Amino acid sequence: MAWTKFPYPDKAYNHAGAALQKNWARLHRGDCEPFPADPKLQDAWRGYHAGDFEQAVAAGLACGRAGYNVANKATTIYASYLETNDERKLSLLNEVAERCEEQQEQTPDDANAWYLHAFALGRYSQSISVVKALAQGLGGKIKHSLTQALALQPAHADAHLALGAYHAEVIDKVGALVGGITYGVKKDVGKDLLETAMKLNPESAITRIEYANALLLMFGKAKMKEAERLYQEAAACVPLDAMERLDVEAAKAELAD
Repeated sequence: MAWTKFPYPDKAYNHAGAALQKNWARLHRGDCEPFPADPKLQDAWRGYHAGDFEQAVAAGLACGRAGYNVANKATTIYASYLETNDERKLSLLNEVAERCEEQQEQTPDDANAWYLHAFALGRYSQSISVVKALAQGLGGKIKHSLTQALALQPAHADAHLALGAYHAEVIDKVGALVGGITYGVKKDVGKDLLETAMKLNPESAITRIEYANALLLMFGKAKMKEAERLYQEAAACVPLDAMERLDVEAAKAELAD
């Protein structure tokens, strides 16, 4: 089955030659992925940043386990934003989770082997419903992987963001009391995690979107004005790659509703 094309191609997202390394710190402020020495792996990341997700996955997997992070991130972003077939989306996210579990055994010190595991399972959970996912025990796996990612890389903004969102999703579905007793989630802890993500990655659109969503899940209408401000800021962010563009477009769509 053909992959859906990235709908907003832009030369600014190509990062050819030395531009990739020059912009790497900014592009990877969220996930702290180290710059790869292998030129083939660099090309896989160029494909990812440009929005050629299918090519990024193929090129990443061709590099063996060293290319799993780019393949897994490209697959998860593609599945989250561009895949329209629900069955295929779940299948792709499952593939990512399985590759991450292989990494966790073979390269357990790679923070993104843990983060991307949680990211894929989180998107999978949202697709089947968070309640079903909690019943299947996915919540514990997500929390464990994010905790591991942060233990390995405390400056991992995306892991802080995802763990904050996890607290919010669970509280929204089972309530603060049951959430606290059964899953160890708390509103103040969730909010602190989200605040940390904002401080670590202040130019990020997705951080603002997830923060806004989490505030509404945990505090309801009391945080509506703050959430709207965050959506507006996200929509005004200047994207540096395809993923950021998809995030900005998502914020615009949210404001238009």
